[in-house]
Amino acid sequence: MARFLLVFLFAVSLRLVFGDSSTTLDLLWPKPSQSKFGTEVYESPAPFYPSGGATQPKGPLTGLDITVKSTDESLNLTTDESYDLKVGGDGASITATTVFGAMRGLETFSQLIYHRPDGGLAINEVKSITDKPRFQYRGIMIDTSRHFLNLHTILTHLDAMVYSKFNILHWHIVDDQSFPYDSYTFPDLAAKGAYDHEHIYTQEDVKTVINYAYERGIRVIPEFDTPGHTQSWGAGQPDLLTPCYANGQPNGKYGPINPILNSTWTFLTSFYQEIDNVFRDNYIHLGGDEVRFGCWEGNPDIQAWMKKMGYTDYAKLEEYYENNLIDLVNKLNKSYVVWQEIFDNGLKIKMDTVIDVWKAGWEKEMDAVTKAGYNVILSSCWYLNHISYGEDWKKFYSCDPQNFN
Repeated sequence: MARFLLVFLFAVSLRLVFGDSSTTLDLLWPKPSQSKFGTEVYESPAPFYPSGGATQPKGPLTGLDITVKSTDESLNLTTDESYDLKVGGDGASITATTVFGAMRGLETFSQLIYHRPDGGLAINEVKSITDKPRFQYRGIMIDTSRHFLNLHTILTHLDAMVYSKFNILHWHIVDDQSFPYDSYTFPDLAAKGAYDHEHIYTQEDVKTVINYAYERGIRVIPEFDTPGHTQSWGAGQPDLLTPCYANGQPNGKYGPINPILNSTWTFLTSFYQEIDNVFRDNYIHLGGDEVRFGCWEGNPDIQAWMKKMGYTDYAKLEEYYENNLIDLVNKLNKSYVVWQEIFDNGLKIKMDTVIDVWKAGWEKEMDAVTKAGYNVILSSCWYLNHISYGEDWKKFYSCDPQNFN
């Protein structure tokens, strides 16, 4: 079957149709501010005969119609991102149920365009592309506690995510090393827990990231990992962390969040109410990984409380904390994600919990989690910070999240 070339001009008419209404705009592609080419390159495009059977150009292509069937602009786990794309001699068209599906179609359309030897742009005829995501959750996690990323870098990262149609930014915003989130309810958390006053994310910064992501069809799911991974919280919130003991005396070190104090739950209630107000996505990542029991085990107040409650296993104390935190989040009408340790430690958690699998041996873990009836996210295969030599992409592509039973 012969393929035909459609010459793509610099100025293209873009018609957007939402339901029964439509609007026509001038689409400059690529935008002049992002292009090294002048408009004269596209005014009189020369014929080009690519390999693969094309014999003569069929263009120019001067129009792209985009039809969006629904005016619903909500972005969540069930958002329809499917689209149909056609490119022919009578013009190009994208049809989608939602504006986010149209975004994915525009990304595919842009990637079909290529440079001609004479400096012009061209696109091959496309009879039909019908596309939809295999997985509704396609995320990348950034850790801004261990390694602070400035606002420009995060926004550039979001742009890069769009190219491959990722739709989740998992923002691991705080950890042991630093607390860069500038809380308006508890300003001392960042004032005393960040690396310094310059390495923080203001409320305006966070709003910018959330809005910038939404405009690109990306959800921002924040992670505030507790009760472990919280060393940076302690300076700004006295009595939050558990004092560690040695030889019956405090040794000056601190462990996980202290779950037995009423002040802890007063703080967490106010803090997560703020997080609910700031981060508009329905999901929040609660962490729950790598909780060290040593300070709990050595603290006499914790020991006395455990005895009073009839607990002999410190995993029960972890369960107590997690279930109370989940109840707190549920009251905010938030859904939640936790790391796999919550499941591995045998904690009795609610069935709407989403388990994030990150360790080796993920196939057995995924099998166990799904058989237990939980929804699951797989993170194990794609740790980009693990530096290696050679072709990483083969390893990344060979990991199929559904290849576990």
